[in-house]
Amino acid sequence: MPALILASTSRYRRELLTRLRLPFEAIAPAVDETALPGETPAALAERLALAKARAVAALRPDAIVIGSDQVADLGGEALGKPGTHEAAVAQLRRMSGREVVFQTAVAIVAPGLAAIERAEVRVRFRELGEAAIEAYLRADQPYDCAGSAKVESLGIALLEAVESDDPTALVGLPLIRTCTLLRRAGLEPLA
Repeated sequence: MPALILASTSRYRRELLTRLRLPFEAIAPAVDETALPGETPAALAERLALAKARAVAALRPDAIVIGSDQVADLGGEALGKPGTHEAAVAQLRRMSGREVVFQTAVAIVAPGLAAIERAEVRVRFRELGEAAIEAYLRADQPYDCAGSAKVESLGIALLEAVESDDPTALVGLPLIRTCTLLRRAGLEPLA
């Protein structure tokens, strides 16, 4: 079987892919993640997932390479990783009481195959006061997460509802769709 490679530096994606119990290695893709003018959040997630997979596949053309990307979509505007406490406060203030659609794309590039799938996760944030925002950010420090919240941790307390057909998509790698793509590449996770 060809090697399985995750084109990512994300610890969240590595942890998720580990759930499939398949041996893999992670390689950082060299990809500019800047949005193109007029690019929708969904299109950005898809383009970056495929670009990451292709960048690593160019180095390892014999492998099955998984690329993934997630973009938080607030009313058509892409929200990225906040990076700082101040930016996370600003994001959570903007998302307070609103629905955010997390666009998570996964792509596979393998010999004779380049395919992509996308999962949408609709997240309704509750009304958030300043004290709740500060308490949450100090506890979870989600500065490396699109949308400034970790649903798999205390960030769940910020939410009213999460709607998705792929529960791992919100964490950053939609495993149901990943399994579908792996099967298309000839790798059965349950074999």
